[in-house]
Amino acid sequence: MARKQQTGTVLKDKNDKSVVVGVSWLQRDRIYKKARRKLTKFVVHDENNSATVGDRVLIEESRPISKTKRWRLVNILDKVDVAEVQPSDIVGEAELTGAVATEESED
Repeated sequence: MARKQQTGTVLKDKNDKSVVVGVSWLQRDRIYKKARRKLTKFVVHDENNSATVGDRVLIEESRPISKTKRWRLVNILDKVDVAEVQPSDIVGEAELTGAVATEESED
């Protein structure tokens, strides 16, 4: 029997060897027939801690790994680049732009 597969986005990656993946889908209203977007969260086993927040991933149904983990990570489809910015870098940039602005006003 084929296992179910879903494509979703990583919402949380703080736990060791686990990520929370959100899969969105549309549900039609019974009366008004308007579609609403719903979000289902799956706790997924990530053996190598390779997925980060924002990545699009392919997950597959598996045997129960823990109380809530019933899915495992198959593949990372799109990797998101999150810039590592330190507070000291922000202050340094502000000082530089302020220095440039004062130099221009002196001309």
